[in-house]
Amino acid sequence: MRLAYGIGGVDWQDRIDYPRMRRERLAKGQAAMKKRGIAACLLTRTDNIRYMTSVKGPFFANQLRYALAFAEHDPIMYELGDMLEHTRIHCTWIKPENWRFAYCWLNGIVGPEAAKLEAKRFAEAILKDLKDRGVHKEKLGIDSLDELGKQALAKAGIETMGVMPALSEARRTKTPDEVQVMRMAIAIAESGYANLCETLRVGMRERDVGAAALAAITRAGAENAAAGVRSGPNTFEVYHSGNSDRIIEAGDLLYMNTCSTTFGGYRVCIYRSFIAGRKPNAKEKDWYKKCRDRVYDVISEIKPGATTAQAAKRFLPASTWGYEAEQRLLVAEVGHGIGMTYEEPIISRIFSLEHPQTFEPGMVIAVEAREGAPGEGGVRLEEMVLVTDTGHEIMTHWPADEIVPVGRVI
Repeated sequence: MRLAYGIGGVDWQDRIDYPRMRRERLAKGQAAMKKRGIAACLLTRTDNIRYMTSVKGPFFANQLRYALAFAEHDPIMYELGDMLEHTRIHCTWIKPENWRFAYCWLNGIVGPEAAKLEAKRFAEAILKDLKDRGVHKEKLGIDSLDELGKQALAKAGIETMGVMPALSEARRTKTPDEVQVMRMAIAIAESGYANLCETLRVGMRERDVGAAALAAITRAGAENAAAGVRSGPNTFEVYHSGNSDRIIEAGDLLYMNTCSTTFGGYRVCIYRSFIAGRKPNAKEKDWYKKCRDRVYDVISEIKPGATTAQAAKRFLPASTWGYEAEQRLLVAEVGHGIGMTYEEPIISRIFSLEHPQTFEPGMVIAVEAREGAPGEGGVRLEEMVLVTDTGHEIMTHWPADEIVPVGRVI
């Protein structure tokens, strides 16, 4: 399915319904909390805050801002102090009485005594809001609160428990509006591949190509843009070091990932492979065929009611490459749910064979693999897949049938 509209709002076409998306996400989170007997939760992760409150904000220190979400009440947003007035003007779905400024001890760099005092103020404010809603004697769900924060809550008489199982359940399937936002994120991210094909010339540096793609993705409407270029011998095992000052030479294999490009808070995870200045040779074509076949073999097993165990069997064992354990391929040969971050399910020989998860309609899964030789180079491919009521749909559209020659091909 392809989008029939752009990122703006108009009166003449039914587009993404953001108010409905906010309501449905909160309702899903609250239902998951109720199912586990969690009356309230304190959210410090930016993705969880956005999922439950739809309030967007920065991250440069733990617990810079946080939110209280309730199973039976509206959420309370503790916003970074100098953002509070601005944010409450624009985020009108949070009730006026449910805005607070946040207490933060900046990872303790304020000094131990000052940090303890600020943590005490933090806990007292949380306790008051819990008391006002009659849930202060219940266990408080937390996602990633630091040790000082946990100690402060404990001293205030608040017992805590993990809330991530509940939120993971809520987030593992996407509402129709969430799916449409993700389609938009994919369309925006794929504009970076078009730019690479137009821009790349032999002799450019990785960072020159990546910078141009980042600019194109930003212009297309990305909330956050990502475009990582890797080339030459760094395309097999050294693939997390990209956009370097390495000069792209004639005959180099290269690929670009747009992973973590976001629109509306939702991420993409996409890889595509290219070759500079010439057509791929027989060995490179064989690498890519093996890589692509494996990705599509895994995808073929994705359908409602099936499990990740059968899909994981389509990945090759780590011993294929001489590795001593499957953990060596944790993020190289994998399928992972994706939304605001990595989400359920995981397709992996590490986990899925003995602990399978069931595919459900509404899951969005990124499936990736790679082939090549250390020190020589390689290829990668990653597709994004939606689990539908009857099977699956490949959401990514940029061509993936072969390695694409770029840069004045001879």
